Amino acid sequence: MSDLIFSTHPLHPDVTAELRTLGTLMVASQPSPAAILEESKGASIIVVRAPIPPEIFRREKALKATVRHGAGLDMIPVETATQTGVLVANVPGVNALTVAEHCIWSALALLRKYPSVSADLRSSGWSVARAHSDHGRELSGRTIGIVGMGNVGNAVFRIAHGGFSMKVLALTSRPAALPDGAEAADLKQLLATCDVVVLCCPLTDTTRGMIGAEQLALMRPGAILVNVARGPVVDEAALIEALGRGALGGAVLDVFDRQPLPSDHPLMSMRNVILTPHMAGITEESMLRMGQGVVMETRRILAGEKPLNFCNPEVWERYRERFAGN
Repeated sequence: MSDLIFSTHPLHPDVTAELRTLGTLMVASQPSPAAILEESKGASIIVVRAPIPPEIFRREKALKATVRHGAGLDMIPVETATQTGVLVANVPGVNALTVAEHCIWSALALLRKYPSVSADLRSSGWSVARAHSDHGRELSGRTIGIVGMGNVGNAVFRIAHGGFSMKVLALTSRPAALPDGAEAADLKQLLATCDVVVLCCPLTDTTRGMIGAEQLALMRPGAILVNVARGPVVDEAALIEALGRGALGGAVLDVFDRQPLPSDHPLMSMRNVILTPHMAGITEESMLRMGQGVVMETRRILAGEKPLNFCNPEVWERYRERFAGN
């Protein structure tokens, strides 16, 4: 009997074709918890691009693995997976450049007043829109702070330092591993010094709420906050208050406390923000790279091998016991 590979979202066409050579591929009718819970019945592999209800792990006796289409594991209840003998794998690093490009172009857009220019050109005409340019600023030569020096942070560093001659301050747990040209800093120093602050750290107990009213008050007038980490890293109410009174130059937000972002959310009406629907890491190229990683891990798992990017290796013996008779 063919293994059922269940994906929470449609995948790149080339990836879809490859997965169909490994088993029966089924895509959720919509990426909602209810649809995922109902439609994943009988799955051997779940390809993860949306939160996975923990009940699935307890229900599915034939479930071998969840494979994250990307790096972050917050969509997978890893502890439950481990308890039930299910492998967890991910595809780290392949969309780091994609996210880094998003950070840079969106920071540039805010510095050059693009949201106001674009809106006013359409609604109020050429002269009104062009007047914003008098208050535009350049990115080159400024100071950027990077919170989290994983794959994304290092990609941001390379573009900012090598392409825009920016001074780079970095908050990292491994300062000795910083590349030449990046300077280690604590959070207070970084926030008080930098013109652009990029959050690209994982969501943990330590980082949850790390940017609140007190931290936002440290930032320089006109500074820009870029969040491509996770919404709860920032106190959203405090950020809205700071943006509303002009304490910041603006914010770039790809992630939010609540997703999808409600249409009546206060951020929706603010011109000093750039909002994107959790798509910083998504391009045609990155979708293919992430999907190819999913195919590689799926092929290994179905062949009885360990995943290359094994996120809960302590589960291996329990997993082997579950499928010993197969």
